[in-house]
Amino acid sequence: MAVPSPRTSAKRRYILCSVLLFSLAVTCIDAFVHPPYFSKIPIKIVFFLALPMLYFIFWREERNACRELFRFRKSGLFISCLIGCGIYAVIVGGYLLTRNIFDFSGVTGSLGEGMGITADNFLYVAVYISVMNSFLEEFFFRGFGFLTLKKFVPTAAAYLISPLLFAVYHVGMIVDMFQPAVLALILFGLVSGGVIFNALNHRFGNLYPSWLAHMAANFAINTVGFLLFDMI
Repeated sequence: MAVPSPRTSAKRRYILCSVLLFSLAVTCIDAFVHPPYFSKIPIKIVFFLALPMLYFIFWREERNACRELFRFRKSGLFISCLIGCGIYAVIVGGYLLTRNIFDFSGVTGSLGEGMGITADNFLYVAVYISVMNSFLEEFFFRGFGFLTLKKFVPTAAAYLISPLLFAVYHVGMIVDMFQPAVLALILFGLVSGGVIFNALNHRFGNLYPSWLAHMAANFAINTVGFLLFDMI
């Protein structure tokens, strides 16, 4: 087995440390500091973009790989839309089937008290989460944390690392909203979704297929949010 060069090892360490530390930092801040959601948006945007871009700037030979992440191809869009529709149906259908079994009343309270999200501003949050935030997460967790990472670790490891840290990244935000059983299901769904998004990007070599599927998942979550806020 060939020993990786110091340059290769440095790239691997940078990617792993960036994704791990950022995910842990966000979940700890969400869990213990509870900053208003709108104050986090510009900070998260900076880190979502800066950590990967510093990598691509410092290691110039990786710049073509960065361009490939954003190279638009029609292939994969149809299957992504089908998968997205399936994800939407599972999330919304799951909520409708379980809303009389599990108590979701704490969700809107946690959103209001912990993040300043209310029925008055939820529409703006929903649009941002569905379109902009989903793209940033795909660039960071799938483009950087999977497609780039898998060049330096076994592909199976990259398939596992990216979804697990994607789930960790969300823990602090949702831990106070749900009962343990529901929280476990959501975390399982985040890991499963991350694996599906990885598979789409692995198959088609760019971010757009997973972004479409991720948008559909966020549209579903926001549909549930509209229902909880009695907006629809």
